[in-house]
Amino acid sequence: MQPNISLYTINAVVILDSDGRRLLARYYSPPHEYPQHQFANPYPGRKEQRTFEKGLFAKTHKFDTDIILFDNRVVVYKKVADVVIYIVGGLNENESMLYGVVLALREALKLLLEDSVDKRTIVDSYDLVALAVDETVDDGIILETDPEAIAARVSQLPAYESSVQNLDLSEQGLMNAYQLAKGKLAERLRQGF
Repeated sequence: MQPNISLYTINAVVILDSDGRRLLARYYSPPHEYPQHQFANPYPGRKEQRTFEKGLFAKTHKFDTDIILFDNRVVVYKKVADVVIYIVGGLNENESMLYGVVLALREALKLLLEDSVDKRTIVDSYDLVALAVDETVDDGIILETDPEAIAARVSQLPAYESSVQNLDLSEQGLMNAYQLAKGKLAERLRQGF
């Protein structure tokens, strides 16, 4: 019998506020079918997701544990100020690995949001939070567990933005760019492309 090994270890990443309302949720399914649908998303619709989230919040908001078994899923979570970050994995997933993901995501958010991981900051900086989640987990596959690497990828400027900021649009700057382009073209023509 073959072991059930897969890269698809995360079923969901959910961030709820202190009242159990969704701030961010990502539910994952592998892009192809597995035998016996063992890695398929058990919450395909919005109604199932809301029901799951309400039950999960009801089960966890009174307790200070970090790992629970809920709805045949291993759930690890961390409370930070007035939000709760949940990582949901399959029944046979390694709890330590899932716990490492929730810690990495929490620490990356602390770095990105300058130690202000609360409901208001998450809503105001939703784009950074969503990018941090996407840099940590992609389609249920754990990509990164180093918080500094996650924060660096999220906050890194694209190459074209930094070059546009240093662009000299004065008359002299445009003449310099024209002369440089003219010289490069002449050089290429002499080399025969």
